This record gives sequence, structure tokens and C-alpha cells, in this order.
Amino acid sequence: MSSPRGPRLRSRWTLAGVLVAVTLGGYLGWRQFYSNGTAAAGLAKTTPAIPVTFAQVQKADFPVYLNGLGTVEPYQTVTVRSRVDGQIVKIAFKQGQMVKKDDILVLIDPRPYQAALDQALAKKAQDDATLKEAQLNVRRYVGLVKTEAISQQILDTQQALVDGLIAQIQGDQAVIENAQTQVSYTTIRSPLAGKTGFRLVDSGNIVHAADTTGIVTIVQLEPISVVFTAPEDNVPEINKALAAGKVPVEALSSDGLKILSQGHLALVNNTVDQASGTISMKATFENADGALWPGLSVSTRLLVTTLKQVAVVPEAAVQRGSDGLYAYVIGTGNKVAMRAIKAGQEGDGRSVILEGLSPGERVVIAGQYRLQNGALVKPSEAGAAAAPDKTAQNAPIEAP
Repeated sequence: MSSPRGPRLRSRWTLAGVLVAVTLGGYLGWRQFYSNGTAAAGLAKTTPAIPVTFAQVQKADFPVYLNGLGTVEPYQTVTVRSRVDGQIVKIAFKQGQMVKKDDILVLIDPRPYQAALDQALAKKAQDDATLKEAQLNVRRYVGLVKTEAISQQILDTQQALVDGLIAQIQGDQAVIENAQTQVSYTTIRSPLAGKTGFRLVDSGNIVHAADTTGIVTIVQLEPISVVFTAPEDNVPEINKALAAGKVPVEALSSDGLKILSQGHLALVNNTVDQASGTISMKATFENADGALWPGLSVSTRLLVTTLKQVAVVPEAAVQRGSDGLYAYVIGTGNKVAMRAIKAGQEGDGRSVILEGLSPGERVVIAGQYRLQNGALVKPSEAGAAAAPDKTAQNAPIEAP
């Protein structure tokens, strides 16, 4: 018969083993939890602030521009033609030369026209002499009529002869003036100040008043015009600005990077182009430095109005999300907050803020892609020598 002490002893050893296993598992679990918590706390303490670039919200006047594309056109263009037939005896200009108004350009052989003028002068002189004689006869006939030596009819006939000679002399004078005009046409002068183009006729050639090709084309460069367009929706504000006074217009290079000249709006066309939905306009520029040239394509900026003392930020501060526009604002402790905003006009790299921001607040303009609400940042002001934008955007986060 077996002893009862054997089973009881085995039970005690089993219970002791379970207690040891539970105690060891609890200790190991506590060690793992403590280790993980300590590591997480250390990681949190060593996570660096995110470098960003910021700018302050400014309160300033904001000019509102209409941007467009235009083409430079001469203020005036003249094709010089001969008004009489004849042979060119002298070309008095060089191709591409700047000429002044009334400068001599071309001389045409004047001899045939001078001969016609001399003939007209001689004819008038002859008729003047005949008139003088007829008038003396009238005076003599008046005395003879009083003594009844001749009849009144003879006196009337003589007076009619005088009247006819007076009319004939008036005709002679008209012929003389016409001949003088023809002679003056043999000297062709510049009708305006401008730049000559290619010479189309050489000296020695015969030109005619009916020729359509002309002799040379002259374009006026100072001042000069730019014709450009704007959407038809902007017609009311353009007309309002024009009615208020001079409307400044800038002509820029075709890429829009360089200002070529500054002028003012001279004319708004009287109809809208239905095909393109645009209105054409013409601006005038002094062009004293010759920066604008006929046919040149330019970008244009027309100042419609100026918004007074509004909140302005760099365009880079305005972010677009699924819920609309927002910006990151740097608050106390250099922590950022995502704030919904409403923006208005944009231009020259700046945006007008209608709601959501106040002057003096700091907004992030570079490095936003790594931010989230409440993130800690290391801010550097835009334009500071030690903190260019690319550093803020591309600097890696160091490992803890």
C-alpha cells in the first residue's frame, strides 16, 4: 500500500513552479514596459524643432494690376511718296537714319515745274499791263461821256473789258500758286520726326505721283504706342480708372521679368471682340531710351486701383487644402497653428488677406510640407543672411 505523502509532495512542487513562473513573467514584463517608456521619453526629448522660414503679416497699400500681352506700334507711320512726276536728282537721307520734321529727304528735277511757274508769272505780268491800259481808258471815257463826245455804251464796254481783265489776272494768280506748289513738291521733306526704313528708290530713277510703293517709310518712335488686350469682364473697372485720371501702364519683356518702359493708357476701343471676349486698348510711352521697338511683343501691367492699408503676406504663405485656404501661424513657444484664411487679390508675389490673419503675426512661407498643427519649429525670418529658403525647405531632421 502506497504512502499518501507522495501525491501531496508533488502538488506542492507544482504550485511552487507556477508561482515562480508568474513572478518571473511579471518581472520581465515590467522591465520591458519600463525600458520602452524610457526610450520613448528620451526620443521625445531629443526630437529637434523643424526649421522654417517666416514673414510677418504687413499692413500696406496693394496695387491691383491687370496683366496682358501687347505689341508695340509706331505712334505714327508715313510712307513718303512723290506728288509730282520727275527724275530723282538727290537722296538726302541714309537708311535707318533718325530725321526731324521738315528735313529734306529727296530732290526731284524741278526744271519743268520752274518753267511752268515762270510762264504763269509772265502771263500775269502781261495781263497786268493790259488791265492798266484798260483802266486808263475808262477814266478818259468818263470825261468824254460828260461832254457827250462818246456814248455811254462805249464807256460800259470799256468797263466790262476792265472787269474781265481783273478776273483773268485772278486766274493767272491761281495758275502761279499751283505752279509754285508743283515746284515745292520737287523737294520732298519729312512730315514727322522719326526713323527711316529701307530706301525703296535710288537716285536717278523716275518717280510718278501715281506710284504706290513710295520712296521710304518713316515711323515715329518718340512717343510710341503699345496695343494690348484685357478680358471683357474688366471693362467697367478699366473705364472707371480712366475716368478718374491717368492710368499707369508698364511695358515689360515678353517673359515679364524686366520693365522696359512706363506710360499711360491713352485709349480703350469702342467694341469688344466677340470672338476672343477681350477689349483692345492703346497705351502711350515716351520711349526716350528707345527700349520699345515697332513689332516687339511685350507683357503689360495696367494699374486699375490701389487697395489702401490692407493685410498683405507673401504668396508662399497661402496654402490650399481640401477645406480651402489656410496658413501656418507661429505662436508662443514657436509652435505653429493651422489657421483658415480668405485671400483676395494677388500680384508681385504677394497676397491680400481678407480674413484670418492680423498685421504683425508670423506666417510660415517655407518648410510647410513637414508641419502639422502644434508642431515645434525653428523659425528664421525671410531675407536673413543665415536662413535662406532652401535651407528651411530641405534641411534634414537629425536622428536622435
